[in-house]
Amino acid sequence: MNQETEATDERTNKKSEPSSQRKIRYAVVGLGYISQVAVLPAFAHAQDNSELVALVSGDPGKLKALGKKYKVPKTYSYEQYADCLADGVDAVYIALPNSMHRAYAEGAARAGVHVLCEKPMAVTEQECEAMMGAAERASVKLMIAYRLHFERGNLSAAEAIREGKIGVPRIFDSVFSQQVTPGNTRLQEKLGGGPLFDIGIYCINAARYLFGAEPHEAFAFTATGTDERFTEIEEMSSALLRFPDDRLASFTCSFGAADRSEYQVVGTEGSLRMNPAYEMVGDLKCELTVEGKTRKTVYRKRDQFGPELAYFSKCIIENQDPEPDGLEGLADVRIINALLESAEKGKPVPIKPIEKKTRPTIEQELDKPAIEKPPLVRAQSPSQ
Repeated sequence: MNQETEATDERTNKKSEPSSQRKIRYAVVGLGYISQVAVLPAFAHAQDNSELVALVSGDPGKLKALGKKYKVPKTYSYEQYADCLADGVDAVYIALPNSMHRAYAEGAARAGVHVLCEKPMAVTEQECEAMMGAAERASVKLMIAYRLHFERGNLSAAEAIREGKIGVPRIFDSVFSQQVTPGNTRLQEKLGGGPLFDIGIYCINAARYLFGAEPHEAFAFTATGTDERFTEIEEMSSALLRFPDDRLASFTCSFGAADRSEYQVVGTEGSLRMNPAYEMVGDLKCELTVEGKTRKTVYRKRDQFGPELAYFSKCIIENQDPEPDGLEGLADVRIINALLESAEKGKPVPIKPIEKKTRPTIEQELDKPAIEKPPLVRAQSPSQ
């Protein structure tokens, strides 16, 4: 096989956001690992139109230390959430355990505050629909924080497939795995834990935007073994999704295996491989193979959260509907629950597809420099 290697530093492809004198004032709700390592530092890269003005947590030590570090003037406990919403906040970034998303999103919407919510959007379809309804009734924006919808590597992969670079895409396959530390919230059923909700959602979302379609049938196996970490949730899930035109997507996600983060799409004339594919702390790498020739592209490590903030603020300021929206979040949660039902019943489960009129495109890419991991305050990485 011949190989052509092209190492591309995508920092040269910068795009500028429209300038505005108005800044959207945010409260970050939940100060766990993802907030500390990614969300809070990202405001430095969205400062043209976004401002961090409040923190909400149940840990007074976190509020004091992080309020001082990021010069945030107002801090609140969870019991004071309503006070926070009434105190000059335009939007919230919800980074709480999955089972808490609905209540805090609905509370914000009722207060007329826009909502940027971590994925998964919620644990059930009914919760997702309730969040969407609350936002619609209050005429506030609701966006789900799919960071890879603004990252050039995955957006370029989707564009290459749409352009027919590998012919007609037929097969999607992916593995996303990590060793999750004992006691982590992702291992607790009552908090909406489990590998499908936490990392399998990346595989599902990628299959959907790479195929540009919605699956209509799901089948899954789960496995647990004897590891004491997995008394409430499964250790891993393997899934098969049937898409229109008899295309198949398969993936395995695991909380009890070595780090892997990759996908491959095989078409009638070639293949595209991303490895790593879903990471937020390192380079992403793509291999496009057509007629025996492989072209490699490296997408350098970058901030994937600053673009989310800048984009959502722009949507609020310019009164635009965001992508990814509530329907995007609902689509993935619907598929996750179909897979869980399939694993329980031991048979395929039909899915009524959601009509999606928008998909992530390369125009959404925003390039922000990488963030160095800050010291953590009473938080730890979910993986060993």
